[in-house]
Amino acid sequence: MTIKASIPHRILLVDDNADAGIMLSMVLKLLGHEVVTARTGADGLAEAKDFRPDVAILDIGMPGMDGHELCRRLRAEPGGTSIRMIALTGWGSEVDRQRTRAAGFDVHLVKPVDRETLSKALDP
Repeated sequence: MTIKASIPHRILLVDDNADAGIMLSMVLKLLGHEVVTARTGADGLAEAKDFRPDVAILDIGMPGMDGHELCRRLRAEPGGTSIRMIALTGWGSEVDRQRTRAAGFDVHLVKPVDRETLSKALDP
């Protein structure tokens, strides 16, 4: 079964794992989305200013600025409250989910995530 984007999104993908970022970016592009990637929180913040994403998929466990801090900073930028924030992480306990909600995420997904779950998470 082929899953195609119901609504094409402008997606900012931030993951410090280069291979994971490349693979997920490829999947998202095949689904019909425009994707910009970054490997650090600081680079993700800079990319967001020019790219103006409507969705941000952020890894949580990054060195330096983690995904929680990046989410808070993106939310504080002009237009940041309208970005759909998706945490994509290896951490899935209830405490982890509470932390992502507190940071301002809309969705918490645990790696590995399948295409259908990811596609559903992109649209509110």
